Amino acid sequence: MPTPPPGPPPPAPPAFRDTESFALDLDRADPLRAGRELFHIPTVRGLTGKTGPGADAPSIYLTGNSLGCMPRAAREAVVQELDDWQHLGVEAHLRGKHPWLPYHEGFRDMGARLVGGRPGEVVMMNSLTVNLHLMMVSFYRPTPERYRIVIEDAAFPSDSYAVQTQAAFHGLDPADAVVRLRPREGEHTLRTEDIVEYLRMSGRHVALVLLGGVNYLTGQWFDMPKITAAGHEAGALVGWDLAHGAGNVPTQLHEWGADFAVWCSYKYLNAGPGAVAGCFVHEKHGKNTQWRPGGDGGLPRFAGWWGNEPAMRFKMRPEFVARAGADSWQLSNPPILSMAPLRTSLEIFDKFGIGALREKSIRLTGYLEWLLTTRLGEKIQILTPRDPGARGCALSIAVKAPDAPAGKELLSLLVSRGVACDFREPNVIRAAPVPLYNTFHDVWRFVDILGQVMRS
Repeated sequence: MPTPPPGPPPPAPPAFRDTESFALDLDRADPLRAGRELFHIPTVRGLTGKTGPGADAPSIYLTGNSLGCMPRAAREAVVQELDDWQHLGVEAHLRGKHPWLPYHEGFRDMGARLVGGRPGEVVMMNSLTVNLHLMMVSFYRPTPERYRIVIEDAAFPSDSYAVQTQAAFHGLDPADAVVRLRPREGEHTLRTEDIVEYLRMSGRHVALVLLGGVNYLTGQWFDMPKITAAGHEAGALVGWDLAHGAGNVPTQLHEWGADFAVWCSYKYLNAGPGAVAGCFVHEKHGKNTQWRPGGDGGLPRFAGWWGNEPAMRFKMRPEFVARAGADSWQLSNPPILSMAPLRTSLEIFDKFGIGALREKSIRLTGYLEWLLTTRLGEKIQILTPRDPGARGCALSIAVKAPDAPAGKELLSLLVSRGVACDFREPNVIRAAPVPLYNTFHDVWRFVDILGQVMRS
């Protein structure tokens, strides 16, 4: 599995051309073009409510960074579990086509391959913020000297809420305990050297570094290995929110030494609205089954039935015997109907491989960037880093032309023409060409429509 380029950007791709036929040629030559057929692409009718010619055509769906498209196999997967429930009842726990009792175990290896973990380091459970709180129970243990949590100023609001309330839970003032790193004046993204320097100078007070692997607003992909190393050198623990990273960029969480990571599965992982999330716990912590804190080196955690050692689970004893690995942080048995679509999506990722998807993504987003720059030039500003090694597939775009529609007005005009992207305050349009199901023709059509709308 590849790692993000640590140095200068890779060589520029072959020259692009601004013609529809060129985009179609790129699609015909795409070795991953079969991926699109594995998904339902929302229709223009679905987006706009319009009827008539072309209404049932696929939309230009560039918002997989908010909700991924539905795998065609998802419906059958859910129906299979419903059928097993109907015909087998409780016996489906052992006799179903995909037995429910060990159902979550089928995600261990697929999940590990997805984020660069080892077997036993990944568990699919709960939602992202629930998992984040569970991780901070174990990995945020403030002391009078070391108590601060470092996040980026543009962190997703839910992460901000989580760290503030965790600090308050420990009796700390969030305004003092939570450090929000900001870009330099006039810049939109954080520089790695500034993060590392802060940790070098002030790290003695930092208990936890918690950044978004890919920032939701700017699309910046942080230098995760370098920041993880800097956090550890400062004596802090390091966790990552991969809501916009899992399924988008290749990571090597075990190799990089991340203490933990959390992510959702409804964006790039296409598991449906509110889908079951994921969690990584490095094996150096997962091997520690002593859950009582104290001098014995115990690692505190909240416990539930499914985190118990399986051999003890049905003995119905009151004592919690933590299972080794990330599974120890599970609380409840898995929600089967919610996990079925996730299984179909992770099987697709296993089929294509995150490395091959990343290779296409670099070219697809590079084409989007080139078209935007070529066509719209000074009328827009791309907030996302220009270095392909410092971003995922999404670009964040701000309109600069004073006489052009912007913000929600621009979004509404795009939707009316069958384009699905999204808006973030104050004036950012995000467009995410996902390599699994988006095409170069999607990208060309989007920029063409965007140009028309801005001129209007």
